[in-house]
Amino acid sequence: MALTLMLLLPLLGAIACIAIPGESQVERGIAHGVALVTAVLAVVVVADRQQLDAPWIRSLGVRWHFGVDGISAALVLLTAVLTVAVVAHALSGPIPKGGTGSTFLGCILLVEAGALATFTARDAVLFFIAFEVVLVPMWVLVRRFGDEHVPDETRADAAGRFVLFTALGSTLMLVGILLLVHHQGTSDLTVLAARHGAGLSRSLQVTIAALLLLGLGIKVPLWPLHTWLPSAHTIAPTAGSVLLAAVLLKMGTYGIVRLAVATVPRGVAELSPVLALLGVVGILWGGLACLVERDLKRLIAYSSVAHMGFVALAIASGSETGLQAALFGNIAHGVVSALLFFVVGDLKEQWGSADLRVARAALRDRAPRFGFALVVGLAAALGLPGLVSFWGEFLALYAAWSPAPDRPVALLRACVVLGAVGLALAAGYSLRVARIVWAGEGSEAATGPAAEPVLDTRGVRYAVVLTLVVVVVALGIVPHLLLGLSDAATTGLLSGLGAGR
Repeated sequence: MALTLMLLLPLLGAIACIAIPGESQVERGIAHGVALVTAVLAVVVVADRQQLDAPWIRSLGVRWHFGVDGISAALVLLTAVLTVAVVAHALSGPIPKGGTGSTFLGCILLVEAGALATFTARDAVLFFIAFEVVLVPMWVLVRRFGDEHVPDETRADAAGRFVLFTALGSTLMLVGILLLVHHQGTSDLTVLAARHGAGLSRSLQVTIAALLLLGLGIKVPLWPLHTWLPSAHTIAPTAGSVLLAAVLLKMGTYGIVRLAVATVPRGVAELSPVLALLGVVGILWGGLACLVERDLKRLIAYSSVAHMGFVALAIASGSETGLQAALFGNIAHGVVSALLFFVVGDLKEQWGSADLRVARAALRDRAPRFGFALVVGLAAALGLPGLVSFWGEFLALYAAWSPAPDRPVALLRACVVLGAVGLALAAGYSLRVARIVWAGEGSEAATGPAAEPVLDTRGVRYAVVLTLVVVVVALGIVPHLLLGLSDAATTGLLSGLGAGR
């Protein structure tokens, strides 16, 4: 019952909000209540590892099959808790212009409904349907509620790129799923994981893996399939940027683990050199772009490409440690990117832009709470020991240095060296942002207005930011809280025993 309610409540809440005409307090109460109750239900579902399995489309053998295991548990909690934070943050200030508040809140709840269904779907066809549910409301958030300071054509271009790229990824993913289901005779992901590719030839596994990795790689996104991400992040409202970075990107990497690694492991092993190279190029490319990027939101978007590169490198290692690193890195990036986008979104709301060339007052002097949160987020982004991102990146490099026996050791170790260079680049761009924004060492351009004052964060928005800071530190100090959730499941997945607890 709890699992059913967790999936159904945000969907019904979204429909109710969107159906409300104009502006009222009703949709605010619905959004608050639905987000809070769904978060409580998510905790119950994860604690009990609940399952729901019933016939759906009998003629096709598709079942209404949802469940939580160690692979998806942390992602379910991340989605539910961040939705509470996003709703609370959005309602503590003005709703972005471009539409009604009811539509805005309805889109947020619809993204949550689709993401929770994606992370709990145990049928391949059901997974694809749930994945696609998220795309339309995210397009609305970017297109209608995007940055009001940019021309309408710019918002349309960013939203259009998002849709076109993700639709292409969806098409490739669907072809891969249908090919897999046709040859295995079932769409049940638990059965497919237990078979571990048995009965599929090497060439067929490589074909299916290539389609799934390419389709999901667009959604992660991996370099060079990332070009839609910076514009979408830059234009999206704060709520859209947080959900896009902390939830939607995680759906792509989760899909690689659930659909590709578990069902066609031999095909993924054959393509692991390509996956590792794309990951490490993304690490370097994202770091270099961040060193020269002038827009703070776009800079965080490029840093996401780099962080997802570490996740790809960890998956390419083929080991249990690598899979653990990928899952941990997923959560770490979700929390850190959410923290940074909340802070930068609030600053942009006051400044009117996130241009680093404009001279502004130092946060350390005028807004110490903002400054503290920004420094913690930047320190986590560069992988500082004691903070959450360190463990995902360190374990990813460790796993790639000692990969599974069927992986190219020399190539992966070369990728480790290049990945370490990427960590140095992350330190460089994080310190650059801290120097300009936190220390206030002026503009990077010769001209610009005088330093602009900024009001410090307070109230609900400060509570949201402070909570994320606590999570960043807590998971950095006691990483086993997160690693323990997926330990048994990763062992079972790699050994072909299906999903574990």
